[in-house]
This record gives sequence, structure tokens and C-alpha cells, in this order.
Amino acid sequence: MLVEIAIGDAYGAGFEFCSREKIERSNTLASYVDHELGIAAGCYTDDTQMSIAISEVLLSEASATSATFADAFVRCYKRDRRKGYAKGMQALLDECPDGSSLRSRIKPESRRNGAAMRSVPLGLIPDKSLLLSVAEEQAAITHNTAEGILSSRVVALISHLLLYEQAKLSSLPRLVQEELGFELLSNWQQEVECDAIQTLHAVNTALQRNRRTSDLLIDCVNFGGDVDSVAAIAMGLASLSPEYASEVPKVLREGLEAGSYGTSFLQRLDAALAEKFTVLANRLQGAVV
Repeated sequence: MLVEIAIGDAYGAGFEFCSREKIERSNTLASYVDHELGIAAGCYTDDTQMSIAISEVLLSEASATSATFADAFVRCYKRDRRKGYAKGMQALLDECPDGSSLRSRIKPESRRNGAAMRSVPLGLIPDKSLLLSVAEEQAAITHNTAEGILSSRVVALISHLLLYEQAKLSSLPRLVQEELGFELLSNWQQEVECDAIQTLHAVNTALQRNRRTSDLLIDCVNFGGDVDSVAAIAMGLASLSPEYASEVPKVLREGLEAGSYGTSFLQRLDAALAEKFTVLANRLQGAVV
């Protein structure tokens, strides 16, 4: 799950808000590409790092509260400073020593997609009511708006439905509508802004019309705009569905960053999650390769 999130994030990062010409020229899965703002090819961004923080809270004995998540966000960033965060958020993470300081200083009025991009691991929570409550807790730290909270809940709910209810991809819009009263579109065609609701529609559209992760990656990037978040969420969710064949090219699997928090670290974290949440272990054993 986390490896797939990171692959989607790292691949999309090279195309985030880039020109249409670059997408048409390089969105071929032949390799990762550098981003003009300094993100090296194969390196993941805040989408993955904050998903790691969420996962570490789920693995810990601590309660899944705003305070615990905020501490995890700061801790994960301090040990592995990286590019990709919004400028204001990165400045706060650089300055704040802990989660309490972050929560006291941040202005969480954002309607952007930062709460959604880190919510796939929340689907591991077995109780649906608790899941939706925890999704709000973590979203409220940075995105305490109706759109921010809803986006986290939608992504977490879809993850949960795929894992615990073996929901068919085609049923997801109906199930989300029944649970949350939100109409999830399946025909998004525009460039994706850093917008919570647009991101949900783009993710669902790409998930619905593909069945191979290679095709999914290309489709997510082809939207243009904030494509690393779209690809990270979509790849994480696709990894939980038996309807998706895992066909990520070898060059992307092997080209994902190494280092202390690279591929091996993500694999160990995935294994720890699968050990604690057997539903993930069952999904991994039944994965189509």
C-alpha cells in the first residue's frame, strides 16, 4: 500500500503543474522525471511522508487524536526533511518543535487536498464509525473545513470499503453517497487544482476507467495539475482492490528512492501494517501480479 502510494507520488511529482507538452512527451512510464522546482526523479513528497505518519500512529499504542497525528507529522518531517510541501506548511514544520506547537500556530482553513492525500491508510481501521471520526481528527489539524474533512472521510471510507467489504470499484460512488451524502463523479476531465473536491472526482474517474496500475498512473498524470496527489491516492486505493492488476514497470519499482526512508523502509512499514491488520495481509496474499 505505502509502496504504491510512493510510486504514484514520485511519478506524479515530476509532472505536478507542468506544461502539457512535458506530459505528452514524458508520461510514458519509461522513467521517473525531475521536477523543475528541485524534486529529483524517483523521490516522493509530502503525500507519502504524511501517509507514513498516519501509518505510524495506527501502528502505535497511542490514541488516534489530533494531538497524536500532529506530533507524527512533525516527527516524520524533522527526521527526513524533503521538498513538496506547501511553502507555508513547510515553514511551520521547520519552525515547530512538536505537534502542540504546530497546532497552536497553524491556520487550518484550507480547502485544498492535503487531508485527503494522506488518508488511504486510515481505511485499515475496522470500525467504520471510528474511521470517520479519526479521519476528521487528522484532517482538522491542517484542513478544518467542510471540504477538507469530507475529502479525508471519502478517501478513508473507500479504502475501508475495498478492504473490509470487498466492494466492487463500480459500487464506490453509490456507497459513498449512501454513507456520506456526497456525489462522487466518474467523468472528471479538467486539470486538477490543489482542491479537495476536484481531487476526489479525479481519483474516482481514473480508478473507474482503468484496471491496470500502469494505465492508472498514466491516466492520473494526464489530467494535469496536482497530479502527484491524484496518483498517490489512486495507486494506494488500487493496491487494495483485487480488480486491479499490479503492472508497474520494473524501472519504476526499482527507481523509487532508496535511503533511510525509501523503498525498504516503506516495505517494512507495509509488512508491519499487514501484521497488525490481517485484512491487509489477506489482500496482499491475493494480489494479482
